[in-house]
Amino acid sequence: MDNRIDAIYGRQSIDKKDSISIESQFEFCRYELKGGEAKEYKDKGYSGKNIERPDFQQLLKDIRTGLIRRVIVYRRISRSIVDFAKLMELFKQYNVEFVSCTEKFDTSTPMGRAMLNICIVFAQLERESIQMRVTDAFYSRCAKGYYMRGRAPYGFDTEPIVMDGIKTKRLIETAEMEYAELMYEMYAEPETSYGDITRYFTENEIQVYGKTLKRGFLAQLLRNPVYVQADMDIYEHFKAQGAKIESPPELFTGDYSCYLYQGREGEENILVIAPHKGRIPSVLWLNVQHKLSQNTTFQNGRKCHNTWLAGKIKCGCCGYALVGLNAANGVTYMRCRQRVENKSCPGPGTLTRHELEKSVYNEMVKKMREFQTLRGGKAEGYNPKLTAARAKLAKIESEIEKLIDTLTGANPLLLQYANNRIEELDAERQKQLKLVADLTANSVSTSQLDSISGYLKNWDEVSFDDKRRVVDTLISKIEATSTERVIHWKI
Repeated sequence: MDNRIDAIYGRQSIDKKDSISIESQFEFCRYELKGGEAKEYKDKGYSGKNIERPDFQQLLKDIRTGLIRRVIVYRRISRSIVDFAKLMELFKQYNVEFVSCTEKFDTSTPMGRAMLNICIVFAQLERESIQMRVTDAFYSRCAKGYYMRGRAPYGFDTEPIVMDGIKTKRLIETAEMEYAELMYEMYAEPETSYGDITRYFTENEIQVYGKTLKRGFLAQLLRNPVYVQADMDIYEHFKAQGAKIESPPELFTGDYSCYLYQGREGEENILVIAPHKGRIPSVLWLNVQHKLSQNTTFQNGRKCHNTWLAGKIKCGCCGYALVGLNAANGVTYMRCRQRVENKSCPGPGTLTRHELEKSVYNEMVKKMREFQTLRGGKAEGYNPKLTAARAKLAKIESEIEKLIDTLTGANPLLLQYANNRIEELDAERQKQLKLVADLTANSVSTSQLDSISGYLKNWDEVSFDDKRRVVDTLISKIEATSTERVIHWKI
């Protein structure tokens, strides 16, 4: 005689008006008992995508101990065909029957098992289709600038708004934004490290969310573009990184900030203008990003005393950093790091620290003289003409890229049209580039210009750290060999 008992299992992920409750499921299942008794198992608030549910795991444990003869459910036991196949093998191993009340499956026959597998396949297909629709909706809302995050970033709170008839949220500043801004200002200093900032906050009893400031939190905050005033510098920064920019260039005026959302697997990130004001000027934010990017090569907090060009000078052959090596004759030679380590680079030739510093100094003096001539004493501050010119340039370049994309597989007529249009746009692009260059010279702060000029005039008396600050303000990087110097300017 079989002394095992029947089991009824019910599951409900969330309460919905159109969903059947666990109690109602049990009522249906009891019809299969024909007046008999059964042990009840139920999991409320758990998804059917897997079998990691407390009572269901207890049911499996009872099956393995030989307590269960038959398992009765209202409908489906798992939406995963892999999990279901394993469960059927387990039921078969312990001679347990399986009954689905609404689907009327009989696992004692091959046809019944086949039909049950088919039903599970379609159930999984339905779940994956739902996931795809949810994902599509998410990215559609991202592209429109809706707030798609959970907790507001540090220094912000949220308020409900309506955009294009859709309810969403907008970020608003809180008192903590002062501390977020302080983090950016401190880290922008050339010699300030994560540790310097966290120690300062600890010593001054400034807490973040009621806790001591941690380096990991600081690193994430400094990289978040939600704080920046999104202007054309930000547009070009993320375009160069390959981000998919959903907002048109003319919206990057600096009046608002932006959201950066992670793209689908294998796709680029999404950048979109946000409906809230940015707090951190783009110049400061980009300086911080540049310094953060250097942390992959140079140790945090490590100070170089060989040359004030440290971190800027790269091998003109391979792009790796040049490092100073002191020779017995007292001369410091600049050697390619890659050549020193594995000799895979031919090296930049004979370069001494003295001649390289002298060469770069002369180029900085020349650059600043050109700037002073171009500015002609014009006032500093926000330049709407520059913003408009850069937006137009970005629009032209975007149109050229789209036309180039159409050339693949195009017919001869379309090829001729696209080539002619590209030539016209390129001519416009060259004019716009010259206009942007001229206007850029006039956008430099007078106070900043005077300060740098003063340093350059008295270079021999300027401290090592101040020299590094001047170089960091003017230069992005220097590609050097014994015969050539290519300086990438920030201005």
